[in-house]
Amino acid sequence: MRPDPRVLLADADRAGADIRRFIEGMDRETYVGDARTQAAVERKFEIIGEALNRLHQTHPEITDRIPPLREVVGFRNLLIHGYATVIPERVWDYAENDLPELRRMVQALLAEMGPPEA
Repeated sequence: MRPDPRVLLADADRAGADIRRFIEGMDRETYVGDARTQAAVERKFEIIGEALNRLHQTHPEITDRIPPLREVVGFRNLLIHGYATVIPERVWDYAENDLPELRRMVQALLAEMGPPEA
């Protein structure tokens, strides 16, 4: 049985909201010096990448509407498999500059489909 795409989109959106909450009030320098926040943010990016990758595998017609999908999944793979090469400044930049637009895309799809069933 294919997973409900709304659940996967909601998981990605919730993880994105968590990231924004975790870094609220921080600047880049503060983030880079805070290993706990870095770990939390990286974990949430892993969840976003995994949820959208599963969505792509099961509902590619939906992920066709998320142009940065390849980058998102690649970033997830880097965080998981290339953990020793993760640059905190890059994670910060992604959270500040790329995540808001990705969330807008995910939220637009959720608005069209309606919320996941409980």
